[in-house]
Amino acid sequence: MKTFSIGAGMTNMRGVFYPTGHMVLMFPTERDARRACELLRADGVSDDDLCVAHPQEFERQISDAIDESEDLLPSVATEVDTARRFRHLAHQGHHALIVHASAATTSEHVLQVLRDLPISYGQRYRRLVIEDLVASR
Repeated sequence: MKTFSIGAGMTNMRGVFYPTGHMVLMFPTERDARRACELLRADGVSDDDLCVAHPQEFERQISDAIDESEDLLPSVATEVDTARRFRHLAHQGHHALIVHASAATTSEHVLQVLRDLPISYGQRYRRLVIEDLVASR
């Protein structure tokens, strides 16, 4: 399993967190996030395609990748609001699971594999759209 780090391709042109080709799922506890990894591995997802981020580190990196000037400029995009929601959950102690999602990995399948776990919030980032997986509770 990889260590979380916002790298190339995980932000948009303005530097806002937008990890194209990934699903970001939030879990209330580290145990839940690690169990999700186990289930996805058992389903055939490679260790290289999984990353669990601890709340403090995820919040810090997300905070660095949120354009706070967004409030001053009009935008039709929701990536800033989505990043803020992730940051808020991390601040509350939720753990992030970042899954590299190839075109063959459907959101529905991943959610089915994880159906018994308490996902607090989830998004799949595609090239031009953020797909709601789980609305925040």
